[in-house]
Amino acid sequence: MSLTDDIVKIEEQEKALRFASFNEADAWALGQQMREAAAKQKLPLVIDIRIADRQLFFAALPGTTADNSEWVRRKVNSVQRFQKSSYRINREVEKDGRPFAQARALDILDYAYHGGGFPIHVEGAGVIGAITVSGVPQRNDHGFVVEQLCLYLKKDHASLVLGPGAAD
Repeated sequence: MSLTDDIVKIEEQEKALRFASFNEADAWALGQQMREAAAKQKLPLVIDIRIADRQLFFAALPGTTADNSEWVRRKVNSVQRFQKSSYRINREVEKDGRPFAQARALDILDYAYHGGGFPIHVEGAGVIGAITVSGVPQRNDHGFVVEQLCLYLKKDHASLVLGPGAAD
Protein backbone atom coordinates (compact mmCIF):
# COMPACT_ATOMS: atom_id res chain seq x y z
CA MET A 1 0.00 0.00 0.00
CA SER A 2 1.12 3.56 -0.59
CA LEU A 3 1.48 6.08 2.21
CA THR A 4 -1.68 7.81 0.99
CA ASP A 5 -3.60 4.51 0.99
CA ASP A 6 -2.39 3.80 4.53
CA ILE A 7 -3.46 7.25 5.74
CA VAL A 8 -6.93 6.91 4.19
CA LYS A 9 -7.41 3.43 5.70
CA ILE A 10 -6.19 4.50 9.14
CA GLU A 11 -8.59 7.46 9.08
CA GLU A 12 -11.34 4.96 8.23
CA GLN A 13 -10.27 2.78 11.18
CA GLU A 14 -10.33 5.76 13.53
CA LYS A 15 -13.86 6.69 12.41
CA ALA A 16 -15.18 3.12 12.64
CA LEU A 17 -13.57 2.13 15.96
CA ARG A 18 -15.33 4.55 18.29
CA PHE A 19 -17.08 3.85 21.55
CA ALA A 20 -20.59 4.84 22.67
CA SER A 21 -19.09 5.09 26.17
CA PHE A 22 -15.87 4.00 27.86
CA ASN A 23 -15.09 3.43 31.53
CA GLU A 24 -12.90 1.38 33.87
CA ALA A 25 -14.86 -1.82 33.23
CA ASP A 26 -14.43 -1.41 29.46
CA ALA A 27 -10.69 -0.83 29.89
CA TRP A 28 -10.37 -3.97 31.99
CA ALA A 29 -12.44 -6.15 29.63
CA LEU A 30 -10.63 -4.92 26.52
CA GLY A 31 -7.24 -5.18 28.23
CA GLN A 32 -7.91 -8.75 29.32
CA GLN A 33 -9.03 -9.66 25.79
CA MET A 34 -5.87 -8.12 24.34
CA ARG A 35 -3.63 -9.82 26.90
CA GLU A 36 -5.18 -13.22 26.23
CA ALA A 37 -4.83 -12.77 22.46
CA ALA A 38 -1.21 -11.65 22.75
CA ALA A 39 -0.36 -14.55 25.07
CA LYS A 40 -2.04 -17.05 22.75
CA GLN A 41 -0.04 -15.68 19.80
CA LYS A 42 3.14 -15.53 21.94
CA LEU A 43 3.54 -11.83 21.20
CA PRO A 44 5.97 -9.96 23.47
CA LEU A 45 3.71 -6.95 24.06
CA VAL A 46 3.29 -4.26 26.65
CA ILE A 47 -0.40 -3.27 26.68
CA ASP A 48 -1.55 0.04 28.17
CA ILE A 49 -5.08 1.47 28.26
CA ARG A 50 -5.71 4.88 29.78
CA ILE A 51 -8.12 7.76 29.98
CA ALA A 52 -6.04 10.94 29.82
CA ASP A 53 -3.17 10.36 32.28
CA ARG A 54 -5.02 7.73 34.32
CA GLN A 55 -3.74 4.25 33.54
CA LEU A 56 -6.63 1.76 33.72
CA PHE A 57 -4.96 -1.39 32.37
CA PHE A 58 -1.33 -2.46 32.05
CA ALA A 59 0.25 -5.79 31.13
CA ALA A 60 3.79 -6.75 30.18
CA LEU A 61 4.01 -10.16 28.55
CA PRO A 62 7.09 -12.40 28.47
CA GLY A 63 9.80 -11.06 26.18
CA THR A 64 9.15 -7.39 26.86
CA THR A 65 11.62 -5.00 28.44
CA ALA A 66 11.48 -1.62 30.14
CA ASP A 67 12.14 -0.14 26.71
CA ASN A 68 8.68 -1.29 25.55
CA SER A 69 7.05 0.65 28.40
CA GLU A 70 9.04 3.70 27.39
CA TRP A 71 7.83 3.37 23.79
CA VAL A 72 4.26 3.11 25.09
CA ARG A 73 4.68 6.32 27.10
CA ARG A 74 5.93 8.20 24.05
CA LYS A 75 3.21 6.79 21.76
CA VAL A 76 0.52 7.71 24.31
CA ASN A 77 1.85 11.29 24.37
CA SER A 78 1.56 11.46 20.58
CA VAL A 79 -1.98 10.05 20.49
CA GLN A 80 -3.14 12.43 23.19
CA ARG A 81 -1.50 15.48 21.62
CA PHE A 82 -2.65 14.87 18.04
CA GLN A 83 -5.92 12.99 18.74
CA LYS A 84 -5.09 10.29 16.20
CA SER A 85 -3.24 7.01 16.02
CA SER A 86 0.52 7.06 16.29
CA TYR A 87 0.80 5.04 13.07
CA ARG A 88 -1.25 7.63 11.18
CA ILE A 89 1.19 10.26 12.45
CA ASN A 90 4.01 8.02 11.16
CA ARG A 91 2.49 7.72 7.71
CA GLU A 92 1.81 11.48 7.53
CA VAL A 93 5.37 12.34 8.59
CA GLU A 94 6.80 9.84 6.10
CA LYS A 95 4.66 11.32 3.33
CA ASP A 96 5.74 14.85 4.30
CA GLY A 97 9.39 13.78 4.10
CA ARG A 98 10.62 15.80 7.08
CA PRO A 99 11.98 14.27 10.28
CA PHE A 100 9.35 13.99 13.05
CA ALA A 101 11.08 16.41 15.42
CA GLN A 102 11.43 18.99 12.66
CA ALA A 103 7.92 18.48 11.30
CA ARG A 104 6.24 18.74 14.69
CA ALA A 105 8.81 20.66 16.80
CA LEU A 106 8.63 18.00 19.52
CA ASP A 107 11.24 16.27 21.61
CA ILE A 108 11.62 12.67 20.42
CA LEU A 109 12.37 11.68 24.00
CA ASP A 110 8.73 12.43 24.84
CA TYR A 111 6.90 11.65 21.59
CA ALA A 112 7.00 8.69 19.23
CA TYR A 113 5.33 8.51 15.86
CA HIS A 114 5.56 4.73 15.60
CA GLY A 115 2.54 2.45 15.29
CA GLY A 116 0.80 0.96 18.30
CA GLY A 117 -1.06 3.88 19.87
CA PHE A 118 -4.76 4.26 19.05
CA PRO A 119 -7.21 6.90 20.31
CA ILE A 120 -10.14 6.03 22.55
CA HIS A 121 -12.80 8.13 20.84
CA VAL A 122 -16.17 8.36 22.58
CA GLU A 123 -19.08 9.59 20.45
CA GLY A 124 -20.14 13.03 21.62
CA ALA A 125 -17.03 13.48 23.78
CA GLY A 126 -14.07 13.08 21.41
CA VAL A 127 -10.73 11.48 22.18
CA ILE A 128 -10.50 10.73 25.90
CA GLY A 129 -7.51 8.40 26.04
CA ALA A 130 -5.35 5.83 24.29
CA ILE A 131 -4.94 2.11 23.79
CA THR A 132 -1.27 1.41 23.18
CA VAL A 133 0.99 -1.57 22.61
CA SER A 134 4.70 -2.03 21.99
CA GLY A 135 6.75 -5.09 21.24
CA VAL A 136 6.51 -6.10 17.57
CA PRO A 137 7.20 -4.13 14.37
CA GLN A 138 5.12 -0.96 14.34
CA ARG A 139 2.70 -1.97 11.55
CA ASN A 140 2.00 -5.16 13.50
CA ASP A 141 1.58 -3.21 16.77
CA HIS A 142 -1.02 -1.04 15.02
CA GLY A 143 -2.69 -4.03 13.37
CA PHE A 144 -2.98 -5.88 16.67
CA VAL A 145 -4.78 -2.95 18.32
CA VAL A 146 -7.14 -2.56 15.35
CA GLU A 147 -7.91 -6.29 15.30
CA GLN A 148 -8.66 -6.31 19.03
CA LEU A 149 -10.85 -3.21 18.79
CA CYS A 150 -12.79 -4.79 15.93
CA LEU A 151 -13.43 -7.87 18.08
CA TYR A 152 -14.41 -5.82 21.11
CA LEU A 153 -16.66 -3.41 19.18
CA LYS A 154 -18.02 -6.16 16.91
CA LYS A 155 -16.81 -4.50 13.71
CA ASP A 156 -15.77 -6.25 10.49
CA HIS A 157 -11.99 -6.54 10.73
CA ALA A 158 -11.55 -7.62 7.10
CA SER A 159 -12.90 -4.27 5.89
CA LEU A 160 -10.56 -2.29 8.17
CA VAL A 161 -7.26 -4.18 7.89
CA LEU A 162 -4.27 -2.42 6.36
CA GLY A 163 -2.92 -4.14 3.31
CA PRO A 164 0.69 -5.29 3.04
CA GLY A 165 3.17 -2.49 3.53
CA ALA A 166 6.85 -1.81 3.43
CA ALA A 167 8.95 -3.27 6.21
CA ASP A 168 9.16 -1.01 9.25
